[in-house]
Amino acid sequence: MLMAMLTVALVATFAAAALWQQYRSIEVEGAERARVQADWVLTGALDFSRLLLREDAMPNGSRVDHLGEPWAVPLQEARLSSFLAANKEGVAEEGPQVLDAFLSGQIIDEQSLLNVTNLVVNGAPSDSDVKCFARMFDLLGLPQTQLELLVENLRFALDNSAANRSSPMAPLAPQTVEQLVWLGLPAATVAALQPYVTVLQQRTKVNLNTAPAEVIYAAVDGLSMADAQRLVSQRERAPFTSGPLAMSAVGVSGNALEAALNNVDVRSDYFEIRARLRLDALTVEERSVVHRQGHLVTVVRRERGVVDPTAMTRIAAGR
Repeated sequence: MLMAMLTVALVATFAAAALWQQYRSIEVEGAERARVQADWVLTGALDFSRLLLREDAMPNGSRVDHLGEPWAVPLQEARLSSFLAANKEGVAEEGPQVLDAFLSGQIIDEQSLLNVTNLVVNGAPSDSDVKCFARMFDLLGLPQTQLELLVENLRFALDNSAANRSSPMAPLAPQTVEQLVWLGLPAATVAALQPYVTVLQQRTKVNLNTAPAEVIYAAVDGLSMADAQRLVSQRERAPFTSGPLAMSAVGVSGNALEAALNNVDVRSDYFEIRARLRLDALTVEERSVVHRQGHLVTVVRRERGVVDPTAMTRIAAGR
């Protein structure tokens, strides 16, 4: 009886181990399958977004970028299988063979934000851009000493001299807003700045047709917050077709107009494409920054990861 019980226990142990190995193999294969499918879908979403931006720049299209264009309309969460698995009658098929995925996303004009890279030009601080950020820091109640620290460390990080590259104290040049903590900014300051600033690879102007009132106020010297809000209200009725027309709408003229046009425009070349894929229990978000040069839309930076499902809603509300 004892030998029989030991034999049964041994067989049960081996069976449980074999079952666990089989279960683990199935889970690994399922995770890899989901990863590959997510890569296909998100790559397709990126290519479609690039096509939208390319079509917007076609000769028969307007080179004025505003929030009433097709690229600016966010995609609410939609069941992807409804489009990919429709039969001849246009009815979505059902069954385990049909991919149950939901896709959402939006395209954000990166030139609706203040560009941190503008702070340093040819290795020296840009006075006009430093004043723009100073107004933003004042508006958000942030200390100016932190702005001075940001400018100095950014200048140090962008210095490509041999002596600086060999220095162990040289900070890394940030690629995203979150990485501004590398330049000595507290995390709370970076969080406060995040809805209003970006980090791009070259100098850019603020698009008056897409920027929030806070960014317009900071970008134009001498403009009040009330004027910036009035400009935003006017563009909702009809987008501005040129920078001078936009500035004349709020009474900016003369030397002030010339200075303002160095910082603002009504066209954009940099965009951020955000896509979120919900595939069964897996939720993946991808962020891609693209640069549009004529009809060519190239990917500058692309990152992907599993994120908080409410992140897209918070970002849309903030921007």
